[in-house]
Amino acid sequence: MTTLAYLIPVALFLGALGLAGFLWALRSGQYEDLDGAAERMLIDRDEPRS
Repeated sequence: MTTLAYLIPVALFLGALGLAGFLWALRSGQYEDLDGAAERMLIDRDEPRS
């Protein structure tokens, strides 16, 4: 029973941390251009990258 007293707050903290990270990603625009990365992968560049 004492194990639950430790595990429940830890689980709530980790869940809140994950939610905060997801909300940060939404607000910072991480999910704005989902097709851009897929299209950039197909572009063939002739010049070498430096």
